[in-house]
Order: sequence, then structure tokens, then C-alpha cells
Amino acid sequence: MKKPFKIVRIVLLVVVILVIVVAVAIHLFADRAVKIGIEKAGSKALNVGVKVQDVDLSILGGSIGLENLAIDNPPGYQHEKLLELKDAYVAVNIRSLLGDVVNITDIKLAGANLVLEQKGIISNNLQDIIKSIPAAGETEQEPSGKKLHIDNLELSDITVRVKLLPVPGKLDTVTLKLKPIKMTDLGADNKLDVAALSGKILVALAGGIAEQGAGVLPDEIIGPLSDQLKRLGALSGALLDEGGKILKGGADLGKDITEGLKDLLKPKEKKSE
Repeated sequence: MKKPFKIVRIVLLVVVILVIVVAVAIHLFADRAVKIGIEKAGSKALNVGVKVQDVDLSILGGSIGLENLAIDNPPGYQHEKLLELKDAYVAVNIRSLLGDVVNITDIKLAGANLVLEQKGIISNNLQDIIKSIPAAGETEQEPSGKKLHIDNLELSDITVRVKLLPVPGKLDTVTLKLKPIKMTDLGADNKLDVAALSGKILVALAGGIAEQGAGVLPDEIIGPLSDQLKRLGALSGALLDEGGKILKGGADLGKDITEGLKDLLKPKEKKSE
């Protein structure tokens, strides 16, 4: 009787080892597949390099964690990176991973550091990248890979360092701390993929800079950036309400917004009796 029990133990041990090996392989290769997918899709959408240092996929927990995501600058700029993101958390419906549409309940992106670098009079790195993002209706291209439905997306702890053209006697760097950015019900039109999501996040950041930089940053930055947002239909309600109603485009747009804000802050003149 001892021999059959010994055989059973050996078989069970082999099975356990195989399960462990398969589990480790799934963990390693699934993480790598997600990493490669994000880097390829992001690079294709933005026309610059996108890298992720580490990916942690929990299949049973229904979550994906990213560490140190970086987006390169376009050629011709001093800084190597446009954006560096410390942490990202994604909560996903596991069953939806097997279908054509991936249902994501939450995306939380924390610790974004963006360097907005001015080049020439009316050019900057963020503007150059979002130029390549098509506006709604400009392309009929279907999403590549799986489609995404996202209930909630939040981007917090956003720091923007704006590198201005050097002018004697003036600061060449302005730092902005953006308000948290929140978006809901993304992908309802069944046209959102990883590439399109990358573009939406950068456009949202550009909108935050245009809104909080009005009256602080030079017109040469705010104007062209806001003009790109206008083309994409992404000007925020705050900008439209506070002086952005007279949208002319180009550098004049930033001036209109700034002057509109100044008018709102002027004290009302008392009527003479």
C-alpha cells in the first residue's frame, strides 16, 4: 500500500509545481504584455516615445498598477521628458477582459510632473504633441485592439514647470500646481482605445494649464495652446465663461482670455446721481 501512496504524493507534488510555474509565467508574461501594449499604443498615438518602468497585473484582484510612466519630448527640445507619472491604478472588470470591450471602473493617476517648454515665439512641446491628435469627426479610424469603457478617471497631484524663453531680469521658470482632473463615462461612443485615452489625458492636462495659466503665463503660450484646445472642442467651461467667449485663435486668444479675466476683477463704477 505504501507504493501507491508514494505515487499519489509524487503526482500531487508535480501538479503543485506545474500550477506554481504556470502562475508565475502568467504573472510575468501578462505584466510584460500589458507593459508592451501601453508603450506601443501610447507611442503611436502621441508620435513620441512612451515608457513604463513596472507593471503589476493582478488577475484575481481585477487591478493593474503602473509605476514611473514617462512620455518623451518631441525632437528639438532641451528636456528629454515631457511628462513623468509616478503611480497609476486601474480597477477592471475581469470578465470583460475576455470580450471586445474592457469595462474599467476606476483609473487613478497620481504624481504627474510635466515640463512645458517654450521654443520660439509661439511654439511649445505640449502644443506640438496635441497637434497630432485628431479632432472629433476628423478620422473614421476604428479603435485598434480592445475598446475601453471607463466609469471614472482621476488625475491628481499635478505639477507643471513652464520653461519660458530667457529674458534678462525675468524668471525663466513658472511652476503651476493644477487642480485634480476628473473625467467620467469615457468610451461611451465605443471608439476609445489605449491610444485615444493617452490623447485625452494630455488634452485634459493642456486644458488645466490653459485655465490656471491665464493671466500668469505669457500670451505666446496660452494663445496657441488654447487654439489647439478649441480645435479639439476641449476648452473648459471656466475658460469659455471667463473671457474665452471671443475666440479668435492664435496669440490673440490668450490675450482675450487674460483681458476678460481682468474685466471681471475690476470694481464696478458707481453711477453718478
